[in-house]
Amino acid sequence: MFMRMIYDEKLAQAAYLIGCQRSGEAIVIDPQRDVDRYINLAAQNDLQIIAAAETHIHADFVSGSRELAEQTNARVYLSDEGDEDWKYQWLDKKQAGGSYDHQLLKDGDVFHIGNIKIQAIHTPGHTPEHIVFLITDLGAGADEPIGMASGDFVFVGDLGRPDLLETAAGQAGAMEPSARRLFSTLAKLDQVPDFVQVWPAHGAGSACGKALGAVPTSTIGYEKRFNPAIRAAETEQGFIDFILSGQPEPPMYFATMKRVNKLGPAVLAELPRPPRMTIDQLRTVDPMQIAIVDTRPWEAFRAGHVPRSICLPHTNSFNSDAGSYLAETEPIILIIDPTRLEETVRDLIRIGLDNIQGWVDASDLEQFDDASHKLTTTAEVSASEAITMLDSSTLAILDVRRATEFAEGHIPKAINIAHTRIVSRFNEIPSDHRLLVYCLRGGRSAGTCSLLQRHGYQVINLAGGVLAWQEGQH
Repeated sequence: MFMRMIYDEKLAQAAYLIGCQRSGEAIVIDPQRDVDRYINLAAQNDLQIIAAAETHIHADFVSGSRELAEQTNARVYLSDEGDEDWKYQWLDKKQAGGSYDHQLLKDGDVFHIGNIKIQAIHTPGHTPEHIVFLITDLGAGADEPIGMASGDFVFVGDLGRPDLLETAAGQAGAMEPSARRLFSTLAKLDQVPDFVQVWPAHGAGSACGKALGAVPTSTIGYEKRFNPAIRAAETEQGFIDFILSGQPEPPMYFATMKRVNKLGPAVLAELPRPPRMTIDQLRTVDPMQIAIVDTRPWEAFRAGHVPRSICLPHTNSFNSDAGSYLAETEPIILIIDPTRLEETVRDLIRIGLDNIQGWVDASDLEQFDDASHKLTTTAEVSASEAITMLDSSTLAILDVRRATEFAEGHIPKAINIAHTRIVSRFNEIPSDHRLLVYCLRGGRSAGTCSLLQRHGYQVINLAGGVLAWQEGQH
């Protein structure tokens, strides 16, 4: 048997290419939509992708099963659990007409990829339709599974959060019943041998849980002994209280991903190739109609940028920040180092931001100023400077950290809105005051400042964030 994890550091997402080397056939579990990576990896190892599978309708990236079905004629294996609200609706919408080759799976259903046996187990809680896949290598003579592709059920050190139907998708009152379902589902782990490896869909940094470990894989036995969420399940209420507390605010795009993956992602066929634009063309852009995304580091952006452009540097939070700041169909122009163009296009399409109109070489920005157009700046102050501003009646303070961080300590009189939720809460931010914006170290607040500037707010970033503030108090 062949198995490789294909990991996206920015989304902390793992897909799995699993193949039977005897038959030369392979399946991809939980693929993203830029599927050329999986096709190339399979070919490099003398494998052909004949199938794709998903553990559930994902909320944090655009799924690639439909793309693989179009490009490789892969058979698609998807959950048929959950009620009507949790059924895939694209299986009869093949680009050329007709239906995709597919099998809908119920609890206990089995299929094979060559000599590899794959069994679906229904594991509701994170979502109602969620399934995991037990992988058994029959070709090696095994009669028990070697691994469990656990999706968003079991992570290393955590479980998939059960609150997203309410906090991201807006289904009021859904989180506690989902948590109770997840508690009941945990009993299914007792049916899986402790030696079985856990191959989760996410790692540290994902917003699909609150404390995911940085180790990529684990075992059932280890997680049953040491996973804090599983250990909290001594009583049902104790588990519910634990699993629902301290979850991070979900990025704005999560609800969109659920809808897109349920109805069917648009088929790409190939990676988009946006055209290069000139500075003259950039000057004609209305930044309120087309989002100008500046990927340079904050210091360069702060010192001079196109008015109302958005600062989204190439960090591991690029995807979640872009998905929180930009609307699904919003046209985008990138200001970028050309060597990172393909990487950035992949990042955007993985979260459904496909409308990339063009790009400008960041080194050309120095030519932007003319008689009618000027680069603008963003104000930033040190902690000591900020302290002297606090008594001003025209200053409001905005803390863009998570609510759990805010509760541990914050600047007096600060308003708390997580940076991933700003767009949905503009009405809570005073528009008639200057805003001192801060986070832990200054990164999240920097991007938020650019977003707020785009929408007409007067902003000042706190350099060094609350850590610098706390140091200034001593």
